[in-house]
Amino acid sequence: MKTLLAVMLSITVSNVIWPLNPSPEPGDPYVIINKQSNELGYVEDGELKRKYKVATGKKETLTPEGEFTVIVKAIRPYYRKSDIKGGDPKNPLGSRWIGFDAENTNGRVYGIHGTNRPSSIGSYVSNGCVRMFNEEVNQLFEEVEMGTKVWIESSPKSLHQIARSRNLLFDRKPVYIEEDLGKLL
Repeated sequence: MKTLLAVMLSITVSNVIWPLNPSPEPGDPYVIINKQSNELGYVEDGELKRKYKVATGKKETLTPEGEFTVIVKAIRPYYRKSDIKGGDPKNPLGSRWIGFDAENTNGRVYGIHGTNRPSSIGSYVSNGCVRMFNEEVNQLFEEVEMGTKVWIESSPKSLHQIARSRNLLFDRKPVYIEEDLGKLL
């Protein structure tokens, strides 16, 4: 009985900490980053809800490509490399950190974050992370849950085309009123 209770508690706690499935379900939130156009798209409920300009790696290989999972979120992140506290205007990570598990890391190496250099947005300047304007990363931070998938590629495709090729978008069906349905049947 104790073992069963422990297993049930473990499942409940893990679902609270990790709310999304390992494989995204249709409609789950999803982040797409196109390094070629330096754009980030946020998909939810089968729709491309938002698009943002971003900065990516100064060399194409610095920002990893593939599908990753958000495993760390931080408000006013600490910048360990130069020992800069969160919230400090000198902190290059800006106001938020959304870390993902690229290259078998722990979500503290690669991430989507704000910046203290807004003029860098739209450029290839980072050491591998994805930079956003602070106001925009704050908005994304509120929408992205732990477990959200992140897809990164370098492509001439639009964000909409990438989302469609990953089967993230729903084809919207027309809404019929009861009177119309009667005519169709």
